[in-house]
Amino acid sequence: MDFTPSEEQSEAQGLAARILGDLSTHDRLVAAGTGTDAGLWKELCAAGLPAAVEETGLLGLVLMLEEQGRTTAQVPLASSGVYGLLAVARHGTDEQRARLLPAFRDGTAVAAGAFPGRGTVRAERGGRLSGTVSVVPWLRDATHVLVADADRALWFVTTADPGVLIEPVETTAPWSAGRLVLSGAPAEQVGGPGAYEGGAGGRADGPGAYADVLAIARTAFAGLQAGVCAGSLARAIAHTAGRQQFGRPLDHRQAVLLRAADAYMDTEAIRVTAYEAAWRHDAGLPYAAQALTAAWWASEAGKRVVHAGQHLHGGTGADLDHPVHRHFLWGRQLDAHLGCGSEVLQELGELLVKEGPE
Repeated sequence: MDFTPSEEQSEAQGLAARILGDLSTHDRLVAAGTGTDAGLWKELCAAGLPAAVEETGLLGLVLMLEEQGRTTAQVPLASSGVYGLLAVARHGTDEQRARLLPAFRDGTAVAAGAFPGRGTVRAERGGRLSGTVSVVPWLRDATHVLVADADRALWFVTTADPGVLIEPVETTAPWSAGRLVLSGAPAEQVGGPGAYEGGAGGRADGPGAYADVLAIARTAFAGLQAGVCAGSLARAIAHTAGRQQFGRPLDHRQAVLLRAADAYMDTEAIRVTAYEAAWRHDAGLPYAAQALTAAWWASEAGKRVVHAGQHLHGGTGADLDHPVHRHFLWGRQLDAHLGCGSEVLQELGELLVKEGPE
């Protein structure tokens, strides 16, 4: 395994860090409220960062999402990168790639994902979907939604079409989320009808495509969590270095140092497991178990880190308007989005038993 980024991946990460660091300021985040920073999204798209996802692969996306997490920038980069660009590039037909990818690349189209599938959406005759998905992150920004039906086949619905209702939902983190209600909504199968009849054109079948996109999403959101945790820890380190108590900086105290060290180790565990899953994906190797491992670390360790970030700020951490609280909200939302740690661990165990030793 070699997690060293390529030149293109490093350039994309550096550019993302610069734009997000300059523009995702506390004042702009406050002004955005629970919505997306449309101006920042426009800047990222103008710089070609969404379009770079296809070239830099999943590891490149993870690196960019780390930078987003550090700043808790309110843009749909993870959602559109996973459920739009990578899903279509890997599982769409030639016609779907030619038609859909250009708009996802330049940001004029944004994808959200009704994932994971919970069996609440059913496909009807004539390619129409009905059902409800209670929470879809970044749905209020989306032009397209990647929906998994009860059989785990993948469909795209366009949010402007009849039969598609979006109801705003406020989540722990400000992710422009919504409730998706489908009532005979027109939809198109990702990969075309042949993709659900044993595979076509080298693509995975419907359930196989679903499993692939879900693993990609878990890896990407784990990378986002690594950045959220790194940002929270950086704020805590700066605070404890500058805060004096009884004539000494807080970071001279052993309890503070140990808490920060534990948070650092947890953050690195999230990062390295996300990198491994992304690297294996890009290398064409099996990576479902690694994606679940990254999701488990991001869920379990992620909440420990953002709690530590708040606690190391002392009374300041209780201020809901303090920037560190935003990292806490994102960390807890990612914990919920990736799934309960025990459920993820059970799924990982079942997968390892099924696949057996390598």
